[in-house]
Amino acid sequence: MTAISGQQPAGADPAVADAAAEADLRALFGQALAVYASFTGPAHRLETANAAFFAAVGEGDARIGSTPVELLPGPAGRDMVTVLDRVRSTGVPSTGRDVPVVLGSGAQALFDFSYEPRRDIDGTVTGVRLIGLETTQVRYAQRLLAEQRALLQQIARQAPLAEVLDGMARCIERLVPQQVLVSVLLADLDGRHLRHGAAPSLPEFYNQAIDGIATGEGVGSCGTAAHRREPVIVTDIGTDPFWDDFRELAERAGLGAGWSTPILARDGSLLGTFAMYHRTPRVPHDSDLALARVFADTAALAIERHHIEADKAAAEARAETARAELAEALRAEHALRAEAEQRAAAAAELAARMRTAAAAQAAAPHPEHCQLGGPAGCTEPAEIKIADSWGDSAWGCPAHVEEALFNVRSVFIAGSELGGLAAYLNR
Repeated sequence: MTAISGQQPAGADPAVADAAAEADLRALFGQALAVYASFTGPAHRLETANAAFFAAVGEGDARIGSTPVELLPGPAGRDMVTVLDRVRSTGVPSTGRDVPVVLGSGAQALFDFSYEPRRDIDGTVTGVRLIGLETTQVRYAQRLLAEQRALLQQIARQAPLAEVLDGMARCIERLVPQQVLVSVLLADLDGRHLRHGAAPSLPEFYNQAIDGIATGEGVGSCGTAAHRREPVIVTDIGTDPFWDDFRELAERAGLGAGWSTPILARDGSLLGTFAMYHRTPRVPHDSDLALARVFADTAALAIERHHIEADKAAAEARAETARAELAEALRAEHALRAEAEQRAAAAAELAARMRTAAAAQAAAPHPEHCQLGGPAGCTEPAEIKIADSWGDSAWGCPAHVEEALFNVRSVFIAGSELGGLAAYLNR
């Protein structure tokens, strides 16, 4: 297991961070390989070549005199012979773009080739010069930048986080020459657990098993990287103590190595982890670590944007709830006010009836019929006398008296013989 410092800490000098990012890009893009070789005779035997050519095909000067098929077994050598034959016979230069070549190391590379005829003093073509420029890293860089640009465009148009992370994982799995399985885990708000984010090529049982794992020292590659806030490189899962609790799970999933890089926010807080798994034990190259850092930074942008949008949506929801509650309170207040106004109008109307009844009482102290029936009148017997604190009084039936007592402020039942305080004292 190896821990390697990666992302810049919170508050780091932007110039230092930019320099680190540029270093990562240089590591990813590498140095182009320019080769030179000269072939002679109708068999196109190698006459001379530079060190870069021998580094590509292997065995150095021992290959002098070899034919293209001997130098590059397979389709690449046969295709080269076809072009050399044409240039030798016609004397016309030829070019080839992004020609796949299997190097002496067994790796496949892409080359741009230029074939130039060699002539003697009489102008007769005696051989062909080959100049080649390896374009593998150039094409890789172009694909990398195109993929990253597409991811940034997704982030800018606020594509769902799961869609962005899944696309990023698949992009890396396409870019890396060796088979790699990518996983992105997202940190809980408290930073103590990691949740499944994206892992398109890992088995579902594996993703379910690690969903929610704690962050901490020795908790696999990802839990440890999240705890340390620095990359953790496990080159052999079968022997590394960090995987003691997960070794059987990793064996079921067919994992041999796991490299994890923490995804950090601009303030240094944990957002998640970015992991690259391999089927067999493997030590990472500088380009592997640079690729992990580049995409960990891209994932950080996507996750932070997602958090910002989620916080904004939550704030808008709370504001909408508050607006709805305020509107409901205003509707209730308006309803209560309308009801109060109706009660006040009813009270005023009853008070007017009482005054009318009191005036009528002056002529007929105990009328025969209820005086509280309003304009429509009431034919019920006048059984109860009521009065208010302003001196108004009236006779009414029990139903209208009860209504008056409920709706008219300060109304009380008055006796016919005794009234006021004297009636109270002699009750």
